Amino acid sequence: MSKVRIYTLAKDLSVDNNKMLAMLDDLGVQYKSVSSTLEEDIVETIKGLVAAEQSESAPTTENASGEPASEKTASQAEAAAPTAAVAVAERPAESGSAAQTGLPTRAPVVTIMGHVDHGKTSLLDYIRKTKVAAKEAGGITQHVGAFEAQTSKGKIVFIDTPGHEAFTTIRARGANVADIAIIVVAADDSIMPQTREAVAHAQAAKIPLIVAINKMDLPQADVERVKTDLTQLNLVPEEYGGDTVVVPVSAKTGEGIEDLLEYISLTAELEDLRADPKGEFAGVIIESKVDKQAGVLATVMVQEGTLHVSDFLVVGENYGKIKAMTDTVGGRIKEAGPSTPVQVLGFSDNPSSGDKVQSAKNEHQAREIIAARVQKRRDEEEQGKRRKMTLEEMMGPLGEIRTVNLILRADTQGSLEALQGILARKESDDVKINVMLSGIGAPTEGDVLLASTAEATILCFSVVPSGSVKKVADQKSVDLKSFRIIYELIDEVDRLIKGNVEPVFEEKYLGRAEVRMVISHPRSGNIAGSYITDGSFKRNAKAKVTRGKQVVYEGTIVGLKRFKDDVREVQQGYECGINLDWNEVIIGDIIEASEMVEVEQ
Repeated sequence: MSKVRIYTLAKDLSVDNNKMLAMLDDLGVQYKSVSSTLEEDIVETIKGLVAAEQSESAPTTENASGEPASEKTASQAEAAAPTAAVAVAERPAESGSAAQTGLPTRAPVVTIMGHVDHGKTSLLDYIRKTKVAAKEAGGITQHVGAFEAQTSKGKIVFIDTPGHEAFTTIRARGANVADIAIIVVAADDSIMPQTREAVAHAQAAKIPLIVAINKMDLPQADVERVKTDLTQLNLVPEEYGGDTVVVPVSAKTGEGIEDLLEYISLTAELEDLRADPKGEFAGVIIESKVDKQAGVLATVMVQEGTLHVSDFLVVGENYGKIKAMTDTVGGRIKEAGPSTPVQVLGFSDNPSSGDKVQSAKNEHQAREIIAARVQKRRDEEEQGKRRKMTLEEMMGPLGEIRTVNLILRADTQGSLEALQGILARKESDDVKINVMLSGIGAPTEGDVLLASTAEATILCFSVVPSGSVKKVADQKSVDLKSFRIIYELIDEVDRLIKGNVEPVFEEKYLGRAEVRMVISHPRSGNIAGSYITDGSFKRNAKAKVTRGKQVVYEGTIVGLKRFKDDVREVQQGYECGINLDWNEVIIGDIIEASEMVEVEQ
C-alpha cells in the first residue's frame, strides 16, 4: 500500500480534518500539515481507531446470542487495532472552537498577489468563468472588487485587488480582510522583486500562504527551480520537508485549479473560520467609485452579522442608507451574510478602501456615532500628540522573544548578501532579526507602507531615497535611514537590538570617603567636608552613609565641591564637600559611592 495524504484519508473515512489531526497528535505521529503523507501502518491504526469510535457511538442492540451488537463490533475493532482503542479511551473530550462558540462556519476570503505578468488576473478570470454561476442581471452589471466561487467544498470568496500594496493599504487602516493569501509565481520566471514584496506583505498580515506556480503549460516551465528559489524566502515546500503548500497550475488550460481550490478549502477548515450572521454587523470597504448615473457605489465585505437593504451604515465621519444592494454578478439582493461581498448604493461621499463599516438602527443613532467620532478627533488634535506608549506596548510582554523588523535596500546584490550575513550573526535567544524585505535600489513608497503596518525600520546602504518617499515616511512616522559606511549601519542595528532587549543593570562600587567636618550652607543645608580615602566620587552617584556598623542613609550625591567650585568628580587623596540633600550627617560618618551600570549582554 502506498502512502496516503492526511486529508485524503480523512475524506475516505468521513472524518473532519481537525479531528484527524487530533488523532495523529494522540498517537504521537509527526506531520507538517494536513497534506502530509502517512505510512501504511499509521493508516491502518487510524482506520481501526475510527471504527472503534463509530462502534462506541452506535446504538446498542442485542443479537441472537444475547450479546450487544455494538460491544461485539467494538471488540473486533480492538482486536484489529489495540493501540487505536487505547488512544480512544485515553483521549480527552474535544473542546474545539465549534463547541465553544457554536457559531456557523463562513466562507474563506482569499487574495491573490505576485509579480506583474505572472498570471494573477488570468488565474482570477479562469476561476471566475468556471466557478461563478452566470445569471441575467437587469441594467449594467457593475464591477465589484470581489467575487464568489462555488466549489465542491463550498463557497470561496476572492478579492480582486490591484496588488499587495492595496492589500496592505487596507491593513494600514486597521482592517484584515483576507484570510488566505495566494502567491502566484510564473514557472518560467521564478522569484521576482514583486514576488518578494508580496510574500513580505502576506507574512506581515500573519495569514496562511499558498504558492501557485502558474504557466505550467509553457515548455520552459521549471517547477523544481521555483521550489528551490522559494526556500530563499523561507518558504520551504512540503516536498522539501517544509510546511508551505505549493500547487502547480495553468490559468490557460485549467491544470491544477481544482487542486488549488481544494487546498484553499482545507486551509480554511484548519483555520476554523466562523462568524455570527445574527450578531452585530461589521464590515470593511474594499473599494468605491462614483458612477455618473447611480452616484457613489461602495463594495462592502460583510464580516459579521447580516446587511439588509434600508440599513443605515456609518463609515468614518459619514453615513448613508442602503438604497440598493447587488451581488458579485450584478443581481439585486435584499440581504448579505458573513464573507459576502456586496456593492451598495446610498453613500453621499466616497469611502476609502479599508474603512471599517458600522451599522446604526436609524438616522438619529448614525448622527450620534458621527458626532462622537468628530469630537474624539478634535480632542486628539487639541492634545497635539499621541499618548506616550508604555514600555510593554513598545517592547511586548516581559519574557517574550523580541523581534526587530527590518527592510533592507542596497546598491548591489553582494552588499545585500553581506549585510544579511552580518545580521544573521546578531540574533540571540532574546532578539530575533526579521528581514521582511530586501532588494536592490532605492526604497519605494510600498516599502514605507509595509514598514508602517509591520512597525519596521528601513535601512538603506549606498542608495538614497527620493524626496517623495522621505515625505511619505515622515507622514507615517517610519524610520528611514541611509548609510554609506557598513559599520554605521551595523551600529544602528545594534541600537535597535538594544532597544528591544531588557537592559540588565548592576551596582558598581566607586569609592569611599570619611567625613571630617560639617559645613552649614544657607541654601544647600549641611555639607559633608570629606576626604576621599578610596576610589572616586561622582555627582549624581548613589550614596550610602554608615555610622559605626549601621547604615543611616541611602540616597544620591546631589553636589560635589572643591573649595568654592562645583565639580563632576573627585579622585582619591583629595578633600571635597559632599552634598547629600540630608542634614543629619556628622563627623566620623563613612560615605560610600556607587553607580548603576548596564551589563553587556
